[in-house]
Amino acid sequence: MPQTPPFSAMFDSSGYNRNLYQSAEDSCGGLYYHDNNLLSGSLEALIQHLVPNVDYYPDNQMRKIAPKILQLLTEWTETFPYDFRDERMMRNLKDLAHRIASGEETYRKNVQQMMQCLIRKLAALSQYEEVLAKISSTSTDRLTVLKTKPQSIQRDIITVCNDPYTLAQQLTHIELERLNYIGPEEFVQAFVQKGPLDNDKSCYSERKKTRNLEAYVEWFNRLSYLVATEICMPVKKKHRARMIEYFIDVARECFNIGNFNSLMAIISGMNMSPVSRLKKTWAKVKTAKFDILEHQMDPSSNFYNYRTALRGAAQRSLTAHSSREKIVIPFFSLLIKDIYFLNEGCANRLPNGHVNFEKFWELAKQVSEFMTWKQVECPFERDRKILQYLITVPVFSEDALYLASYESEGPENHIEKDRWKSLRSSLLGRV
Repeated sequence: MPQTPPFSAMFDSSGYNRNLYQSAEDSCGGLYYHDNNLLSGSLEALIQHLVPNVDYYPDNQMRKIAPKILQLLTEWTETFPYDFRDERMMRNLKDLAHRIASGEETYRKNVQQMMQCLIRKLAALSQYEEVLAKISSTSTDRLTVLKTKPQSIQRDIITVCNDPYTLAQQLTHIELERLNYIGPEEFVQAFVQKGPLDNDKSCYSERKKTRNLEAYVEWFNRLSYLVATEICMPVKKKHRARMIEYFIDVARECFNIGNFNSLMAIISGMNMSPVSRLKKTWAKVKTAKFDILEHQMDPSSNFYNYRTALRGAAQRSLTAHSSREKIVIPFFSLLIKDIYFLNEGCANRLPNGHVNFEKFWELAKQVSEFMTWKQVECPFERDRKILQYLITVPVFSEDALYLASYESEGPENHIEKDRWKSLRSSLLGRV
């Protein structure tokens, strides 16, 4: 899949920005503005602009400053709760919270509420990660299951859920649940390189900072392989064709819901080589609806068609009258690439040494939009049986997919024939 081009043209340091930060007319105490928008500033000036300093944060004025500090801490713990998984960060928070709570009764109650909310979020996160780890540790290859259990009594997705619209809804449940556990901190940890300001490594624990983001990417890959597995597994051609048409209907409903991540995962699974080479099977499929979906997710022109559809879904979400209309689940890998190239295409510091505040503001806008989307509650009724199947059923590895594909429709050339023999020998122990 072609990479998303960088956004460096949007903030070309050789263009208007150079004139702005060199202009003294718009400067104020080391901060530079244009049309009342903060563009850049030295790190010291930005810190002075954003937080209290020694001149107006003495102990005898705690009563005046406490509401603002409490508001800052509350917003911090609500927006970036994962920061406080670090023991040192949590210790500092508790110390500052204790100083605020030692004042009026109102502060004490608000501090207690803030801490309880943070602890609940961190506990839920730990529980979620334990579940993911358990699922990962118990996963097996579908081929191993087939060796020990006759295929005739194996379940497939249609026997578990024969309604493609219901399956699309259950996929949306999984997407929104996993999105909800991705913290905005993870984008920062994934893309922002450590600089000279990060000398104090002790302020970060060894805990992995991007595990939920990575788990979500792994879910996309799993869904793609699940789709390919379900298509390649049936022995009869008509059953494989029926499975393809079933997933086309699932994908179309995902598009209607605004679940673009599941949609792209399904299309990716159907375009995997072991599936796409099944020409006799595809000949039995009515592909008109699939062609439309592929056109919507066409990567050409920097995914222009998808981006248009995403903007439409985002606009629908803003004016929504129901929970269903609020759903926007972006194609996550492309979102990651957009943020990555925006970060790589613009310098953190301007030539005069100032922090490029405009760049970080653009990054914040993209992450903030994602944060809005991920907080939508799924309006569909949960079906535990279907969800369990989607999350835990074994899937074929890439080699097993090719073997199943060759077993269904034989090799077409010497290269495929040699690979078929090799896979039969290595996976099935047959010559």
